[in-house]
Amino acid sequence: MNLALTVLNITAPVFILAAVGYCWVKLGFEYRVEFVTRLAMTLSVPCLIFVALMTADIAPQALGSLSLASFTAYGLVSIVFLGIVKLRKLDTSTYLAPLVFGNTGNLGLPLAMFAFGEEGLSYAVVVFAVMAILSFTISVWVVAGGGSPIRVIKEPVVAATFLGALFLWQGWQTPIFLTNALELIGQMAIPIMLITLGVAIARLETNDMGRAVWLSAIKVVVSAGAAWTAARWFGLAPIPSAVLIVQLATPVAVTSYLLAEKYGHEAQPVAGLVVASTLLCVISLPLILAFVI
Repeated sequence: MNLALTVLNITAPVFILAAVGYCWVKLGFEYRVEFVTRLAMTLSVPCLIFVALMTADIAPQALGSLSLASFTAYGLVSIVFLGIVKLRKLDTSTYLAPLVFGNTGNLGLPLAMFAFGEEGLSYAVVVFAVMAILSFTISVWVVAGGGSPIRVIKEPVVAATFLGALFLWQGWQTPIFLTNALELIGQMAIPIMLITLGVAIARLETNDMGRAVWLSAIKVVVSAGAAWTAARWFGLAPIPSAVLIVQLATPVAVTSYLLAEKYGHEAQPVAGLVVASTLLCVISLPLILAFVI
């Protein structure tokens, strides 16, 4: 009973805020996703990541091990899903990236924070940064047929991660007034991302949900299994191990749909994956949290 209540306390705020965004759109109110997403990804989230790393009471070696484990886990997931996509004769440019990269920002960060506190958030931003690096290179290359490593360096999320890691490694701190300002800006990130997730799902049009459901179910199992395996290989401690598993088990990100639409691929199947995997995570993420807590 105590475990169930703990999991409910962790997951309920996440789904309630997403539901707020969903209801907001269904009630006919305006919500400019592009503006809010740009505000979050260029200002609020980078501030959140930088402050979380700078103030983290974590050994740099632990963050290094988690980074390597994250790259390894994503590599394992990519290999498995590349095989599944080829075996089922699905379009690689449409299906591979959504199945590999989950919603580590909108869902993963708040879940890690609610479940494991500031320490969990510090680990979660590392996994999120690894996902961002891979997403802005490999994911774009798969979907668009080409990508630029320079784009990764220009991404505020990646820059904030490297800068935060440098401050952590050197033991540097920004002046208190600046830290407070950055922390205040960063506090916008999680509620904004969750509400935006609900808004985006409310606006998606889906079809072929049967395929989306079974692929979403496989994604949860493969991703969580790969994360658990990588965590064991690199000997991660319980909290970073749990964060890695939760982060990789998050549902398909809405950005996968936006990429498919931008580059002229089949956007509707990706929309189906976003909706199916997000609905499935209402069951899967509490179960995973119950397992790792």
